[in-house]
Amino acid sequence: MRLVIIGAGFAGMYAALSAARLRDIQGVSPEELEIALVAPEPTLVVRPRLYEPKPETLTAPLQDVLKAIDVVYVQGSAETVDTKSRAVQIVTAKGAKKSLSYDRLIVATGSRLFRPNIPGLADHAFSVDGLNDAIALDRHLHQLASLPISEMRDTVVVVGGGFTGIEAATGMPSRLRTILGKDAKPRVIIVDRNEAIAPDMGAGARPLIEAALRNVGVETRLGASVASLDNSGVTLSSGEHIESATVIWAAGMRAAPLTAQIPAERDSFGRLLVDRDLRVLSVDRVFATGDAARAACDNVGNYSLMSCQHATRMGAFAGNNAAAELLGVATRRYHQEAYVTCLDLGEAGALFTRGWERKVEMVGDQAKKTKREINTVWIYPPRAERAAALASADPEHVTEV
Repeated sequence: MRLVIIGAGFAGMYAALSAARLRDIQGVSPEELEIALVAPEPTLVVRPRLYEPKPETLTAPLQDVLKAIDVVYVQGSAETVDTKSRAVQIVTAKGAKKSLSYDRLIVATGSRLFRPNIPGLADHAFSVDGLNDAIALDRHLHQLASLPISEMRDTVVVVGGGFTGIEAATGMPSRLRTILGKDAKPRVIIVDRNEAIAPDMGAGARPLIEAALRNVGVETRLGASVASLDNSGVTLSSGEHIESATVIWAAGMRAAPLTAQIPAERDSFGRLLVDRDLRVLSVDRVFATGDAARAACDNVGNYSLMSCQHATRMGAFAGNNAAAELLGVATRRYHQEAYVTCLDLGEAGALFTRGWERKVEMVGDQAKKTKREINTVWIYPPRAERAAALASADPEHVTEV
């Protein structure tokens, strides 16, 4: 029997750990149930931190962890999925193709930044969506130091007033002063089509976010969208042109394109609809998890978000349940009633909320300390020691906060 997992992000990593955990509990050998993880590199990109400086350091190796738990790593990119013949076509870095059959499949392919067809966007915008994107932005910011001082050089426009946009924007003033000199006067502007910043955070948290933006010197242009970009900056739907050498696109996410190959219903974000065991509806032997899946978190109408907090726990349930079906044991119903947010606000600290209603529990330096612990400890892979790694993936205890 073979369980194939596509993706080495948070959901894919925890799917592998959890499936291996259940296999171990059931006393089944790796020869009887092979668990194979397919990804271009055996590396976890710590994506929630890519708004930070030195993004090239924000990865964690997975090879030793996978080896410790007897998960086979298959290097390459999944190009096609055939759910009828139950096979995944894989393309290696050198362009060779091979087919990998499966008895159960877990789609953990994550998400991608949504880039609409706006004139100039593809040529003139940066992002912190992936590792290479974040590295390109970091290099660009350092190259600004070689340019003459000007308002255009010192202005950064961040498009998107959600979590990613706010974290990128609030960290930018201090980041630019480090690069350009302490006397630099960076100007950072968030552009968002909504009438309020952080629309998902609610009325309780929003005034604190607005105060933090003022504190670190971040301006906003709300109720406006981007009409076009060029070498000189960005033109808004209002007609305003902002001269800027750096435009960062952080407006919206979509499930990775591979999900479109699964013949099943998807939501407006391209996520596959799944049942409470994370099986893809109407497609036999296929599970989806993390940003590739829209799953009910509870019985009162809350659904998973595109976040590592949901991806890790969903991954653990998907891995357990796919393996459980193959081993003939009971599955576990995914649930995630607990939900927190911890929003980095740069030199203004951070904001920690609990619950879907975003009740504020910590602000400022106290919340910043928690954010650092989340970013540097909690979201990293377990150590490459078999017992500890397997123990970390109990679905009922992953990301309990």
